[in-house]
Amino acid sequence: MVTMKKIALFVALVSLVVTQSQAQCRAFTKNRVLPNLSGYIQNENYNAALFMEGDESEVLMTFYGGKNYRLVVMGHPVLPDVEFEILDTNDELLYSNKDAAVKNLFDFRMANTQQLKVRVKVPDSGGTLVHQGCVTIVA
Repeated sequence: MVTMKKIALFVALVSLVVTQSQAQCRAFTKNRVLPNLSGYIQNENYNAALFMEGDESEVLMTFYGGKNYRLVVMGHPVLPDVEFEILDTNDELLYSNKDAAVKNLFDFRMANTQQLKVRVKVPDSGGTLVHQGCVTIVA
C-alpha cells in the first residue's frame, strides 16, 4: 500500500514538472519568440522543447511555394547561442546560421512547396554547470 502511494506521488510529481516546463516554453515563445515574426504570417505551428547544452534535434517542416518565410530559432538566454541548419530531404545543406550576422532568424522565399529539415544544436559551453532551457522553432 505504501509503495502504491509512493508510485502515485512520483507520477504526480513528474506530471507536474512536465506541465510546468511546457508552460514555461509556451510563455517564452509568446513573449520572446513570436514578436520576431511581425510582418509574417505564422503557420500556427511551433516546436518547442527543453534542451541542455550539447543537445541536438531535427524537425521536418513543410514550406509552401510562392510564400515568404521568416524562420526563428531561439533558445532561452541561459543557453549558449543556438546553432541551426536547414537541409533538404537528401540532407543537402541549404543554410547554416554559424557565420550569419543575425543568429536567430532567417528570411527566405520558397519557389516550390517542399519539406525541409531544421536541425538545431545547443553547443556545450564547456562550463562546470550545464544549463537547461527552452528552444523554440517557428516559421
